[in-house]
Amino acid sequence: MIEIFLRKKYFYPKEYHQTIYDIDFIALKEKGIKNILIDLDNTLIPYDEHLANDQIKTLMKKLESLDFKVMIISNNNEQRVKKFCDDIDCEYIFSARKPFKYGFKKALKKLNHPPRQEVALIGDQFMTDVFGGNRMGFYTIVVDAIKRKTEKWYTKLNRRLERKVLHRLKRTDLEYYEKLHLEGKR
Repeated sequence: MIEIFLRKKYFYPKEYHQTIYDIDFIALKEKGIKNILIDLDNTLIPYDEHLANDQIKTLMKKLESLDFKVMIISNNNEQRVKKFCDDIDCEYIFSARKPFKYGFKKALKKLNHPPRQEVALIGDQFMTDVFGGNRMGFYTIVVDAIKRKTEKWYTKLNRRLERKVLHRLKRTDLEYYEKLHLEGKR
């Protein structure tokens, strides 16, 4: 099992952006992406907020107008995820257990089993979102965490592991690391 963590290709996102709002969704559409899975906590809202703001609602309308099927996929509990998703009328998977395949497979089932190359996963963590999404064959996009001060203890633990993985990536593949423009951001 540990050898899976040593395969650095699993930690290479296809794209990096500071925020979800910086992503070129039209370009994603042109790449054949039709389904978007979005992490909730620190990708769309910080841990200490519960409902979508106007900027998120506008983003969801934009994605809908581009004919994307959008689903929130979160490791958080049903109450938190449901409250947020009911507010924006969006499908969701809670307690996804990312990076394990369990939640991703549930999402694919809800999306009627699209080809994996037509699915993009957007999240803020290399250890759960990028690692899990790449293992599933999704197009992975990582964004900066919105507000780290409110993160849970287990997310802070993941961040420590993430720093080690990124340090190794920087050491072994500096060209790729620099292409992500991560310096000072993680």
